[in-house]
Amino acid sequence: MFVTLQAHEYHKYPVLMDRMFRLRKEVFADQLEWDVSVENGRERDFYDEKMPVYLVWCNEERTVLYGSMRLMPTTGPTLLYDVFRRTFPVELSLSAPGIWEGTRMCIDQDALARDYPNIDPGRAFSLMFLALCECALDHGIHTMISNYEPQMKLIYRRAGVDVHELGRADGYGKRPVCCGMFEVSDAVLSRMQSKLGISSTLYHKNGRHPDPIELAA
Repeated sequence: MFVTLQAHEYHKYPVLMDRMFRLRKEVFADQLEWDVSVENGRERDFYDEKMPVYLVWCNEERTVLYGSMRLMPTTGPTLLYDVFRRTFPVELSLSAPGIWEGTRMCIDQDALARDYPNIDPGRAFSLMFLALCECALDHGIHTMISNYEPQMKLIYRRAGVDVHELGRADGYGKRPVCCGMFEVSDAVLSRMQSKLGISSTLYHKNGRHPDPIELAA
């Protein structure tokens, strides 16, 4: 199921939270070799102390994690402004209540292969994007901003996400870092559902578990 974890809920799901930070270390430090803060096998940073919202894909008991990402309003501290400011034009303001930043999206390929063997990593990311669109709509967010490496465009396209690249810059790692934005609307949601062959809601505040057959379609 796809649910959000807010600050007042962190303590309820210690296993899920711990696995999320360990997964982030495995993906961003070990696989992508990003210069991120790692301590005791977990990747956490300054922004995790700002009580963000986490969108997670987990089992019904919330003990197994399949994917996660961090959501933060652009009206507060963000990686977008504090770290990746060179990736979008200096005259452009992206700070507004309806604009949120999405970072640290990752999936646990081993857990997915075990429990959802018919879902490949590309579709898994697409499902995360669809759940993100539903979640954003539910919370009155009209625009999502993200920094990403160029190859992620293929994943966005597969999910039916029309990302508008605002700029890019070198000097952050082995590859350029892009800054992109995408609209959150009912029309965008409908297009993504059609592209992915999903007819029901993935994200739900009450944690409805989606049909595994539909997920793998």
